Formats: sequence, C-alpha cells, structure tokens
Amino acid sequence: MKYNVAVVGCTGMVGRTFLKVLEERDFPIDNLYLFASSKSAGKVLKFKGKDFTVEELKEDNIKNKKIEIALFSAGASVSKEYAPIFANYGATVIDNSSCWRMDKDIPLVVPEVNPEDISWNKGIIANPNCSTIQAMLPLKALQDKYGIKRIVYSTYQAVSGAGLGGYNDLANGYKNEPPKKFPYPIAGNILPHIDVFLDNGYTKEEMKMINETRKILHDDSLKITATTARVPVFYGHSESINVELQSEFKLDDVFELFKNTEGLILKDDPKNLVYPMPIDAEGHDEVFIGRIRRDFSIENGLNMWVVADNIRKGAASNAVEIAECIIKNK
Repeated sequence: MKYNVAVVGCTGMVGRTFLKVLEERDFPIDNLYLFASSKSAGKVLKFKGKDFTVEELKEDNIKNKKIEIALFSAGASVSKEYAPIFANYGATVIDNSSCWRMDKDIPLVVPEVNPEDISWNKGIIANPNCSTIQAMLPLKALQDKYGIKRIVYSTYQAVSGAGLGGYNDLANGYKNEPPKKFPYPIAGNILPHIDVFLDNGYTKEEMKMINETRKILHDDSLKITATTARVPVFYGHSESINVELQSEFKLDDVFELFKNTEGLILKDDPKNLVYPMPIDAEGHDEVFIGRIRRDFSIENGLNMWVVADNIRKGAASNAVEIAECIIKNK
C-alpha cells in the first residue's frame, strides 16, 4: 500500500532532509506534495529523479489532496495554525517544531523508545527536540534495567541546529564576517546559550530537554538538570550524560546492554582512541555512544558520551521512522 505524503517546510534544512530520508528508505509514497511559504512557492525540488513544484501553504491547497501523512518542519507558529487543518482533513501530522511537544494530549515519540504512544494520537504526533532524541536511546535502556534517579546533561550542539542561519554564521565566521544568527561569533568560540533565557536562569533549550525527557520516559519525578552550549561544528550534537541509577550495576553489563539496544552503536575503546565524534555521526541515522565509565563520586553513577546527526536522527529521520511505525501498524 502507498500513501499520500506532504512535506511542510520543504525548502528548509530539515525539510530537504525529509525528502532525502524518504528516498533513501524507499517510503511507500503514492503522491508527494511539497509546501512552503508564499516566497518559496513555485520552486522545484527533485525526489527520486522527478521534479516537484513547491506549493504555497494554505488551506485551499490542502483540502482536496487526501493527504495521509504530513511531515512538518516549518516552525511552531506555522504548526500551530496548520497542523490541526491537516489533521481535520484526515492526515496524521508528525511535527518537528516545539509547538505540541508538551501538550498532554499529543504523543512525543522516539520510535525505539516509546512507539506505543503513537497509538493514542488524535492526528498530531510531536517529534522531540534534537538534543533530547539522541539521549533517549541509552537512557530508556538504563531506565528499564536499573531505574534512574537523576540525569545531568551537558550538550555541545552543532550550528545546523539553528538552521541555515547558524550554519552560515560558522562558515562566514572563518572568513572574519560578523554573525547574523548568533549574538556572538561562533567560529573558534563556544556559546553557552541556546534559545532564549528564562526567568529561572535556564535557557528554553535546557528546559525542553528536562521536560521532554520526563514525558518520553513517563516519569515526572525524574531529577534532571541541563546545560546546553553551541559549538563550532556544522553537523552532529554531542552530549555528556551523567546518570545516577537506582540499583547497582556492573560496567560489563552496561556495555552489553548498549550493544543490544536498537539504534545505538557502541564506540568505546580508549586504548585505541575509539570514541564517538560528530564527524562519525554525520549522515547517519544511528546514535553513537562511548566514554562509558563509572562515576565514582556517587553511588551507582555512570558517565557516557552520546553523539548523533542532529538534522537526521535529531529531526528528519526520527520523524520518518514515526511515519514508518504508523503504516506498519495500519
């Protein structure tokens, strides 16, 4: 069976990657519809060697197409307005923005972690924040086997997480051009600041990771803190994750657990300088893990280093994997 699929925000960095991933995974598409803003309408994008014209995102261009799956990456305000419209016309929307993530009536899904939540969607499914997605694979495995008391996130996030503007700031920064997207130069620098600052001193990005982790792991009591930073890397978010587990563990058992966790690739051989790096993750859909070691400062403490391509697994690939779960269950 094939499906009518829409990509909303198709000309952006994630939107174009949606198309790439759909093609690579040979998603069963009957009709493909591409939507963007009025200024991008009329552009032509290729998919499987064929030309597709971008249409303006408006209800008249949606209502008669019988769209079944709609992949959104057009920002929260667009999602808030148009996701319900697509859903009302029978589509299941998988939204990459922050708009619906913390809505209690909308599932927030990482397919390897909580695919069961897809079943209670009412037409909209939220794709988690890029930095949250990659952390969920090892954390879910640890939660199921040992239980988790506390998580400390420290992230080192690529500029592409801020879209094309962020990417250009790094590329142009090496030419000594001033930044346009970030408040300070990112080339040769680190910004301990992603998204806006909140009254509690955290950034919105940090609170996203805290709240989304609790929702995906179905545990509102989890103690979590986070510090997120932007680093001069084009693709691939890196994360130092410190976990305090509820029960004792053997390090060998943790390695074995991660070896057998779907979507997780273990790269951990310090003697031979083997550990995950953003350059390894770029272009891949898997999450890479290494630098696994006991935290001797607390009881049942564990340190790990987790890396993934933020545009693929952190956004486009995760959304397409959700769509694959939907059609599998149909």
